[in-house]
Amino acid sequence: MELRRAVVSVIGMDKVGIISRVTTVLAENNMNILDISQTILQDFFTMMMIIDVSGNDNLNKVRDELALIGEDMGLKIHLQLEEIFQAMHRI
Repeated sequence: MELRRAVVSVIGMDKVGIISRVTTVLAENNMNILDISQTILQDFFTMMMIIDVSGNDNLNKVRDELALIGEDMGLKIHLQLEEIFQAMHRI
């Protein structure tokens, strides 16, 4: 099976449970975290993850689940396939 990677970004005000809730959705949908970076600047939380989505054929379902977390916690959460992310951020 060929590795399919995606980028997940999470941005918003810091609060308890962000990492737990986001990573739980990924695990429940058979997605493995390959790399993760998170930081808090004052009260502002940011996280970027590279994930393996090879084991999941329904990214829209995962996007919807992440959107619900975002609405509930006041966050912006985006999931994009890696090739789309790279194309959008090429200089």
